[in-house]
Order: sequence, then C-alpha cells, then structure tokens
Amino acid sequence: MKPEIKRTMAEVVAQRKQEMSPGRRFAEACADKGLEAAVEYDVTITDSLTSSRRKPRYPARNMLKVVDLSRDPRQFYWHESPPHEGDPEVFEADVRREAASRFHRSPVPELLPTTAWVQVPPELWKDPETFESFINYRLIVRLATAENNTIIRGPGGLLNLPGIARMTSRGPYASTILAACNEVEQMGGTADGLIINPVDYYTSMGEGSLMDDVERNGVFIVRTRLVEPGTAIVGDFGHGALLFDAGRSVIRFAEPPPGTFAEPGLALMAEIYERVVINLPTNFFVVSL
Repeated sequence: MKPEIKRTMAEVVAQRKQEMSPGRRFAEACADKGLEAAVEYDVTITDSLTSSRRKPRYPARNMLKVVDLSRDPRQFYWHESPPHEGDPEVFEADVRREAASRFHRSPVPELLPTTAWVQVPPELWKDPETFESFINYRLIVRLATAENNTIIRGPGGLLNLPGIARMTSRGPYASTILAACNEVEQMGGTADGLIINPVDYYTSMGEGSLMDDVERNGVFIVRTRLVEPGTAIVGDFGHGALLFDAGRSVIRFAEPPPGTFAEPGLALMAEIYERVVINLPTNFFVVSL
C-alpha cells in the first residue's frame, strides 16, 4: 500500500458522511457501559473528521505523506545527508547539488504517543447528540492541537530534527520564505509547504500579497501557534518527509496527570501514536521572517 496523500475535500467529506463518527461510537459505548466505556479505533481519529468551518485551518498532518504502519508495515526508511568535508568531487554537483548527497537507511523509529484531555460536564452523556459533538469538536480538536505539537515542536518534531538549516537572510528576494523556496528548488525539490504563526500570516497579509502569492504558487499553508512568531518552516513536504502512523487510537475515561485542569472533575482522554521523519533534510528550512 502506498503512503496516503490527501484527496480532495469533496471526496473526504463524502466518505466521512458514510462513517460513524468517533464521538458517536464513544457515546454509544458510554450509554452501554457508563464510566467504564473505552473505545479502540482502527484509524487515527484526528484524520476522521472534516472541519465545518467556512474558513478552514489545516493541521500539520495534512501536509505530510502518511504511512499507516497497521496496513503498510515497514522496517526501514531512507534518507539523505549533505556531503562530508573532504568527500571526492561528484560530476555536476556544482549544478545538481543533491548529486553529492550521501544515502542512508534507518529503522522506523518508535512511535510517540500524543494525548489530549477534556473534562466532561456532569451528565452531558445523557444527551447523546451533544456528547457526540463534544467529543468530535472539543476532545478531538484538542487532540489535533496536541498532534501539531508532536509533529512540529515535540521531542521528535520538525524543529528538533537534525539537518534542517536555519535561514536568516532573504538575499535578493522580498522575503526569507521566497529565498527558502528557491533554495529547495536549487536542491532539486519543490517547496510545497509552509508552517507559519498566525501573527506573521496576518501581518504579511496586511502588508502585501505574499501569502496569496505563495498559496497561488502551490504552497500548502498551515497556520499554527506552535511555531514561534517571527519564524516559519518551509520545505518539500510531499517528497522530503513522512508521518509514520500506528493506524489506531483510543478514547476512554481516565485520571489525568496533576496540573491538567484547574479543578477536579470527570476526565476523558484520547490518544494516537505517530512519528515524523525527514527523508531530505536539505530540502527544509527554518526561516527568520
């Protein structure tokens, strides 16, 4: 099975309408088993809902090729690295920089848990429709935010992976974002993704047409608080990175860790398991805006 690439939103919406939502499945389990309810899903539930917003805001997982290890088991992944100092010259590497890269094989790393918590208002589960909505659009939305953190700034996230360069100079371009897009193409790739803080997105929108220009040029934009203001991640997400996904999730009542909430109350948790890897670190940049 090939890595999954997102289909059109119309196709996704049509499929979701035919499926029982995660919230509905848990609401039915809760009606049957009460506070002992626990549902294990054979999908990653952050990928199971479509937004009802008129203005979509996409999660980071949507810009990555997803490898569902439950359906497509793998031992290894390939990746490249820049040449070492003193390596022999490679034919035409002055024009095709990637020709001098070294090739590597590494084992698929251990997947990381991503967990989200909500407190359930008393007896909310007695109204199954409202309880379903609460799970779908509060618990799973919080899980999607936690997933962004895992992908972007967690221990195995993009900002903590070795080999991704920092870019502070915009050179002859209007923005470091455009300078990074050029550098990716000079490495033989295509910058197809941008992760940017909303404050920088809207500042740029207010000052000119950069965001519209970038998006019209085929760059998928993710707006998230999880990159620091004044920085952004630019890269070839389509060919240069993978998201290894366990293809399973769980929702259950549980005792939250201390400090999770401001007051005591009944807690519900959701958990998924995944790990991002970079195949082409030279095709990614963290830029200073």
